[in-house]
Amino acid sequence: MQVSIIDTEAASRLMDPLTALVVKAGEAILAVNRAAMRVDGKQDGSPVTEADLAADRIIADGLAQLASGVPTLSEERTQLASPPFHGSFFLIDPLDGTKEFVAGRDEFTVNLALVTEGVPLLGIVSAPALGLLWRGIVGRGAERVRFDGTTIGATEAILTRRLPAQGEPWIAAVSRSHGDPKSEAFIDNRPNAVRKTCGSAVKFGRIAEGSADIYPRFGPTSEWDVGAGCAVVTAAGGRVTDGNGGELRFGQRGDTGFIIPDFIAWGDPQAVDGY
Repeated sequence: MQVSIIDTEAASRLMDPLTALVVKAGEAILAVNRAAMRVDGKQDGSPVTEADLAADRIIADGLAQLASGVPTLSEERTQLASPPFHGSFFLIDPLDGTKEFVAGRDEFTVNLALVTEGVPLLGIVSAPALGLLWRGIVGRGAERVRFDGTTIGATEAILTRRLPAQGEPWIAAVSRSHGDPKSEAFIDNRPNAVRKTCGSAVKFGRIAEGSADIYPRFGPTSEWDVGAGCAVVTAAGGRVTDGNGGELRFGQRGDTGFIIPDFIAWGDPQAVDGY
């Protein structure tokens, strides 16, 4: 079997068309009438809507044209996955934060990552209702991009921020829908911690742009929830580790169903050494 490898140069050439594809998927999500849409439940109890499926179809069709030889792993098509993935593959969550979307809130995202040799290389986290996305390529930097509909607007280079000075508060990005005691205890151990509530993968964007310091999640989540944000944070100068400060690997799992038991997104990678 031929293995597709997409390196940094090739990823750079794909960034703009992939961004356009993700923005188009977000427009399809916004076109869905949330008050009248059907909401179904998956086997794991999580919700899925026609918006999830519409975004997934757009991304699948677009990737088939942009990079037909590269495998994909989407939350909505896990039955088609054949792990472990070798070389490069696309990791997709067509609508991250479905609970936020169903509740009528704006902090839901479209997540797309390009993973090479188990490590996210390129990431796009788009918040269509906010008209804002974060994107990055590891080794090439990260950007925050504003858009209106499918029109791309202002683009701004972003960096994670360094460790707060002694006596200054740590800002922790926390979930509105998913809390757990271990994550709360971890945050409480940071000096003068302040919590910044965000939905979905927007939390990774806030770390990448330097408006938050840490995002801990000591509870199970899925690779497609984390991959794009991991690439963006890393590209912006941060680091995303497992709960013990070790490396995360993607596309290698089988029986665990692509579950990540825990992770921490760090704005300043030096903070990992003190953990």
